[in-house]
Amino acid sequence: MKKILLFLVLLHNSILLSQTVLNSFPLNLNNPLENGQSLNIEDVKTNEIYVFATDNNNVNILKYNKSLFLRGQFTDSIKSAKNGILLGSSLSEDGNPSLYWSSPDYKNLRIIKYYFDTKASKTLSFDFGSYNSYVISHFQKDNSFYVLAKEIKEPHLLLFIFNNGKCEIKMFDFSGILFQNKNDQRFSFSTILQYFPIEKMEYNNFNPLDKSVSKNKMYVLDNHILLTLDYNTKKTQVLDLNLETQEVTEKNYDQPVSKKPSKTSNSFYNDNKLFQISTNNDEFLFDVKDLSTGKSVKTVSISKKDTIRFKNSPLFIQNNGYKPQEITTTAKFLKQLSALNSGVTVFKNKENSFITFGGFLEYQISRAPSFNYNQNDAFFGFEDYNTYPAYTQSRMVYFDSMLNPDYEFVNNQQTEPLAVDNIFYFLGKSKNIILENIIKLKDYSLLGYYDLGTKQYVIRKFTDGFMREDAGNPISNKAVFSKNFPVNKP
Repeated sequence: MKKILLFLVLLHNSILLSQTVLNSFPLNLNNPLENGQSLNIEDVKTNEIYVFATDNNNVNILKYNKSLFLRGQFTDSIKSAKNGILLGSSLSEDGNPSLYWSSPDYKNLRIIKYYFDTKASKTLSFDFGSYNSYVISHFQKDNSFYVLAKEIKEPHLLLFIFNNGKCEIKMFDFSGILFQNKNDQRFSFSTILQYFPIEKMEYNNFNPLDKSVSKNKMYVLDNHILLTLDYNTKKTQVLDLNLETQEVTEKNYDQPVSKKPSKTSNSFYNDNKLFQISTNNDEFLFDVKDLSTGKSVKTVSISKKDTIRFKNSPLFIQNNGYKPQEITTTAKFLKQLSALNSGVTVFKNKENSFITFGGFLEYQISRAPSFNYNQNDAFFGFEDYNTYPAYTQSRMVYFDSMLNPDYEFVNNQQTEPLAVDNIFYFLGKSKNIILENIIKLKDYSLLGYYDLGTKQYVIRKFTDGFMREDAGNPISNKAVFSKNFPVNKP
């Protein structure tokens, strides 16, 4: 279960790639590989699905009912949002959608409302610069569009809530909160965000490890935004932003203590629990704390000489998104992990919690050629290096595990694939697919994408479990599935 298809260890001839196609619609997008953008949303009141697919000239809006039958289509020019970045959308009380286009510097929003009945649109403009702020994150919830921004040089966060042609602004004051590192050195809130930007996690959905290794995370809950800050390796600082009262509540949760100072630590929030890990070359520590009481409900300590018996996958290392290779011992795993940014990601599906432990690091290497220096040679200037731009490398180590509702490990090497597993398996096996979007509904997930070959926008349904030949999950045997982290697709 990861963001992108996980590589195959072995392929059986019996695997069939028949999925349930719910709808397809012909679209002729102009150069979509370069100019295409897309967004799918669900109307939380009617359960209707909206698809927005754009090129550099037009936006195509497809409206489906809750049974995924096409009920409306509208094409409009995007000249007022030319070269804009499609951030999100909202649905007004009259049932008409609005799209939010950002300027490349995220200083300005173009808000375009589309009217299905008259096939017309209306454009508004919103300037974040006038509020002396910059965008930290954005999201959609309850048919509204939200932007979280930082007020420059002030210990404030501003939450902009857009809908029905209006913008409501809420301010969260952090001036009374102390931010300090493991050496008790104090920092301003602005400094913390400068060095450790906030990464939004998808609550009640899967988050890939390359995102969850971020030190500062944001979780959007009902009437709350939860910030978990792990810049201090000794503790997790949790800030609860109440969207109704605008109060900020702080709690601190100590990281598990190792015999040797921690080299890397992190946490993940799920279901009112905080999952913390702390590691060094000699030890791997894992703790699950109840956020309400602060008490531990699960504690694990593994030394480099131990065997990790609660894993449901091999210990893997993956370089640059290529096929994962197995790590043979815990000591070798901890040595690799200690050189990376550690993280844990948790996804609760029905009763059990699926967990991935590991680390990730992305770095750049210069393409400049090696040469033997000779003092008699001509001087080698810096401008020569500029002709060889740097390229990105990545390394990841990880393993999977599972906890039951009593927070006991479940050792099951043959767990059924999740819908997200099936989706990314399908994406990895398919060609000509771009502009993919995933919507997680109550009992299944929808994959929407543009097919370059057929020039159609397609919506497919995926469920948890092994493939049923009549209905169409793509995996018939999970032994074919090496379950983690291939190359990231945009």
